[in-house]
Amino acid sequence: SPGGSKPIAKGQAMLRCLRSFRRAALAPFRRMYHPNVVDHYENPRNVGSLDTKDENVGTGLVGAPACGDVMKLQIRIDEEGTIQDAKFKTFGCGSAIASSSYATEWLKGKNVDEAAKLQNQEIASHLNLPPVKLHCSMLAEDAVKAAIENYKKKKTKA
Repeated sequence: SPGGSKPIAKGQAMLRCLRSFRRAALAPFRRMYHPNVVDHYENPRNVGSLDTKDENVGTGLVGAPACGDVMKLQIRIDEEGTIQDAKFKTFGCGSAIASSSYATEWLKGKNVDEAAKLQNQEIASHLNLPPVKLHCSMLAEDAVKAAIENYKKKKTKA
């Protein structure tokens, strides 16, 4: 290859450059937000999807037109009414992603009735969200409630 460098070396150099750029770009985010937000944003838990055709899966899809955040949250519930799994996909800011991630962790192992009582204050408190980002925790609460409602609707049809 031209210049004597190997493609692998160029690829590794590009990765180092991208990692450095990402660290620099996220530095202000890290300073402005609580470490719990940064952790859930940089290492989101339970990202993915569950089978929407499964009668034991409830799906909540909510959005906030004012900021453009969209959140899909899904739960899988066993025969005893316990949430066995939770997944999410969120298009939005770091606080929206962190709120979704924390909500899925909080839900696992909870009874459906207990999960329905989740309040956005629990999410906002754990993540220590600034007032301007409270709508993200409200969106996560709405997604949980929508997923539970979807699950119950499927069960009444079955």
